[in-house]
Amino acid sequence: MNLPDRGTPVTVLSGYLGAGKTTLVNHLLRNANGQKLAVLVNDFGDLPIDEDLIEASDDEVISITGGCICCSFGNDLSVALSELGGMNQSVDHILIEASGVARPDAVMGSVGLVSGVSPDGIVILVDAETIQKAARDKYMGGTIIAQLQAADLLILNKVDLVTEEKVGVISAWLVSHNKNATILPSAYCKVEPSIVLGHFAQRGYARDVHQDAAGLSTLTLLPKHGINVHELAETLAKDYPNIARAKGFATNENGEKILIQVVGSRFNTSIVSKDFPDGIVCLGFGDQLEIHGFKCLFHLLKLW
Repeated sequence: MNLPDRGTPVTVLSGYLGAGKTTLVNHLLRNANGQKLAVLVNDFGDLPIDEDLIEASDDEVISITGGCICCSFGNDLSVALSELGGMNQSVDHILIEASGVARPDAVMGSVGLVSGVSPDGIVILVDAETIQKAARDKYMGGTIIAQLQAADLLILNKVDLVTEEKVGVISAWLVSHNKNATILPSAYCKVEPSIVLGHFAQRGYARDVHQDAAGLSTLTLLPKHGINVHELAETLAKDYPNIARAKGFATNENGEKILIQVVGSRFNTSIVSKDFPDGIVCLGFGDQLEIHGFKCLFHLLKLW
């Protein structure tokens, strides 16, 4: 199967007003770790960037410390995405901050129509303290539920403002609306950037689960050459809901090097021209990455 180069990955970020989108965007910019991130917003006034992050700005572009940029797209997102390629900016990932009343699936649909970029995932911020009440609002409730249902990742923010029991109740309620999304609890939007952006540091290749001090678990898979890479990506996305992110390379039946990217239940595969070493890094939290389940997966796909 001949797979195209899918272009720069695009993540759509949304969530009802006050859920923490601005806080999350600034957190990602502060912790880009060398990744060139482009943030697209409808209006700069809707997304204040922390002043100490700004190197320079004009009417259309804010230059951020570390090589990131923030651009306003006004009423034409497609044009802004196309123009990113003409800014002489090397961009690794594009983050679209959608309005709190936007339909993120519709925004992502527009991304799919633009050449040079590819849909990566929809991330929805959820206010743990107010989400259930907001979802019952007769004016906005339908939009809020639609946002939840469109998500690949649900960041359950402000868990510090509710009890542990309440977090469990809200998590179960979120699952009732979207059983395929990964739910990540957070306070002050302090989430691992690689979960949102899929930018994984070199962690070394190993077959065991590693958990760091922040509670982020990683598991690196080492597939054999000549496998059905599309099937592997689909299995990781559909059969392992505890994976928040997965990214890496595998060699298919035709000897082609394939990039695999998984965000929640969404996945894509694309041919790359460079000969990267095979290995797929999976990310989750705590004990969510079960090594026995992955050994079973490997056996079924004959990857050991």
